[in-house]
Amino acid sequence: MFGTIFNLAALLITAAAGVFSFGFARGFVRRRLRFVDAVRSPGIPILAAVVAALVVMPLTLLPLVSGLTAAVVGLGAGLGTRSGVKALQRGDVVVR
Repeated sequence: MFGTIFNLAALLITAAAGVFSFGFARGFVRRRLRFVDAVRSPGIPILAAVVAALVVMPLTLLPLVSGLTAAVVGLGAGLGTRSGVKALQRGDVVVR
């Protein structure tokens, strides 16, 4: 029974981390990197995904965080970066 609860908690942490990394990356690109031309390069989302996964990798020493969590965070960051770049190209800008 505790194994099932443990696995469910790990799955929820993985999903939440992926959604959070997507939102953070998208917002960061739209707010902070809107005037940086290099962010429009096609390789930047891949770079963001790799860096995010590498940043999360040391957390895999914790019991509820696995390599899958690091991969999902990297995927979320890469997709969020790409989504933010597309939003900038469309003209959806956040001005505060």
